[in-house]
Amino acid sequence: MTIHKMTCDVADRDMARSLAGALQELVMPVPHALTLFEQPGADGAAATWRIEAYYDEAPDAAALGDELGAVAGVPVPELTIAPVEELNWVAMSQAALPPVAAGRFTVHGSHDAGRVARGPNAILIDAGEAFGTAHHATTFGCLSAIDRLTRRRRFRKVLDLGCGSGVLAIATARMLPAARIFATDLDVQSVVVAKSNMRLNGVGGRIEALVADGLAAPQLRRAGQFDLLIANILAAPLIMLARDIRRAVAPGGMLVLSGLLVHQAAEVIAAYVAAGFQLTEHRRILGWSTLTLVRR
Repeated sequence: MTIHKMTCDVADRDMARSLAGALQELVMPVPHALTLFEQPGADGAAATWRIEAYYDEAPDAAALGDELGAVAGVPVPELTIAPVEELNWVAMSQAALPPVAAGRFTVHGSHDAGRVARGPNAILIDAGEAFGTAHHATTFGCLSAIDRLTRRRRFRKVLDLGCGSGVLAIATARMLPAARIFATDLDVQSVVVAKSNMRLNGVGGRIEALVADGLAAPQLRRAGQFDLLIANILAAPLIMLARDIRRAVAPGGMLVLSGLLVHQAAEVIAAYVAAGFQLTEHRRILGWSTLTLVRR
């Protein structure tokens, strides 16, 4: 099978990261793998940032560029698409992702295991079949929020709703060794990947990971209310789940929401204020919002 590579060179790092995030999460078709890396300029010229995305079938460059620009809200440089020889594109994508520091956490791939100091703040997550390596601004924002919240408070019961790779649940387990932690995703493969990552990071026995659509799983109902709930999903399902999440969070409990673009934040905030939450922090990172709220 022929793999097709989309290439885009961007002068500004923040713009490059915004475009890469939109390609991963918000634009169709979704690439099988995506890399973002810095290219030194030739003969003293300024460095640029290259985005490479890999597809089974070649997308239309003009249509993809138009959709990407509309979603990301920034001008999109020229996209080029060309067939490439068969490659281990997942391994190639992993190798291009450097470690990311978010608060106390350093998230890294196995290719960097020898260069990252081992300890409770190092989290091993390889890019693969589930979202969440901390290179995306939403995961970074949630990790930073977990870092800030767990410095101030010892949470006893935590839910990572839409856990993807499991990185947020793993980070929470590292900071809250006495907490009971649940991690759910509606995608079966994501839960398989999350469980594997939890075992690799030494917290597999402390997190109950399960397939669940929203908050309807019997295990969640039996668990009662949570004093910390994290949901890094998308704006539309966040709005739809606002009332259910209110019932799941204990009075005084904290809520971290992400997966939404900055221009979507006002609508999400309004839904949660109406559901009985108060906004305590709104962080904007590369066009994406991370919200921290408390249940009144």
